[in-house]
Amino acid sequence: MPTSLPEPFADLAADVLAPETARGHVLVIDDEPDIRESLETLLTSEGYRVDLAANAAEGMKRLEKSAFDLVLLDLMMPDKSGMQVLEEVRARDVETPIFLITAYGSIEVAVNALKRGANDYFSKPWDNEKLLIEIDRMISKRRLERENTELKRALRQRYSFPNIVGKSERMLKIFDLVGQVAGSRATILITGETGTGKELIANAIHAHSARAGHPFVPVHSGSVPPDLLESALFGHVRGAFTGAVASRKGYFETADRGTIFFDEIGTISLETQTKLLRVIQEREFMPLGSAETVKVDVRIVAATNADLKKLVEEGKFREDLYYRLNVINLALPALRDRKEDIPALVQHFFDKYCRENEKYLDEHRRSRLYFEPDAMQILMDHSWPGNVRELENVVERAVVLAAQPAVSAAVLPEHLMEARGLRIRRDESGHLAADASLFEVVADFERRTIMEQLEKSDWSQTAAAETLRIPLSTLNQKIKRLNIDVKKRGA
Repeated sequence: MPTSLPEPFADLAADVLAPETARGHVLVIDDEPDIRESLETLLTSEGYRVDLAANAAEGMKRLEKSAFDLVLLDLMMPDKSGMQVLEEVRARDVETPIFLITAYGSIEVAVNALKRGANDYFSKPWDNEKLLIEIDRMISKRRLERENTELKRALRQRYSFPNIVGKSERMLKIFDLVGQVAGSRATILITGETGTGKELIANAIHAHSARAGHPFVPVHSGSVPPDLLESALFGHVRGAFTGAVASRKGYFETADRGTIFFDEIGTISLETQTKLLRVIQEREFMPLGSAETVKVDVRIVAATNADLKKLVEEGKFREDLYYRLNVINLALPALRDRKEDIPALVQHFFDKYCRENEKYLDEHRRSRLYFEPDAMQILMDHSWPGNVRELENVVERAVVLAAQPAVSAAVLPEHLMEARGLRIRRDESGHLAADASLFEVVADFERRTIMEQLEKSDWSQTAAAETLRIPLSTLNQKIKRLNIDVKKRGA
């Protein structure tokens, strides 16, 4: 059995196990060895972690590979000036503090440096005490700003979107956008695959707007027959058509001062699209059979999993309506593009369905269920074509079938178990791809370990399972998931 982790794990372990630096991580870019040594000694003695770069090119490489709390940058270097480096860094990173250091001090140079994005400017020889004070002040300020930003995000995520779970960068950006647009009157178009939570986002927008105290009216356009949708939207007066025995308000009038949400807006007929465009432009409409207009104050939020631009090109969707709806676009990511959210989503749905079924709850009414590692790995490997809705169904099934808190892969739906194994991408020489994900690295290490034990046991799965100290059923699941051909090898 391999006794050491592959190199990516070794690098990861080095980062995790490195001693914490309370003061910060500083990069010094200077072509003079004496200056680099002097700054390294000064900063290290004060508890800072220091990296050194002897020229601009080396400094840029270090900035690409690591995050720093502050950069001390020499103005004059042989390969590139500090001003050029400053501009290149600021083109992609506006947050990392940069202090310029030069032997050619002047007011003009200082002003130019600050205009181009430097946070401070020091002339050689500098005052060590003043430099240390400014470095500490700047790093502390930036850390406080980051902490405040993360706290606001965390509070917004925890308390503002109780039914929307996500801590991935892509979902945090969606939360930020919802917070920014909720208070406006702008029409919003939410795009994303089926099951990504478009209606939940629409509800969150309404809940954080000034209209929150008024109705949120969802219209599931695709499920309402076209000949009935117009009446449902605009209402009708008595006698407007056969069967109209009484006047009836439509969705728009019901949603007055609130929000109307059109799910699958692309399914609406061209005739209804024309009338919808008038409501957006004029804020009024005529109920069926009526000659009088009804004025409404309604915010429109629409959603679609279709390509509306393509529908416009095909003549199936009005171009003017498309632009009226697409004032602000929120594009929701597919679950396969934010797999880091899966564990949190699983826990959310465990809590929800354990409460509904009154089983496996702790004293705080939180779920005690959890997926065994192999079952969770299968969830992480799955592509989730049905997105969050599909995952929710899988977790609900697990709650119903669970016979103990530790939920095994045996309760997962057959289509997950029969899905093709995890794809481990490799280069032409057979090594892991340079941009391999952590899951691929783990799977590759696991596959090599299992293969080694199978070979040692003459391809006896029972013997290999005993050596690896895992159940035979677990080994069989791993063999299938990792695409290990035991039949061919053991023949």
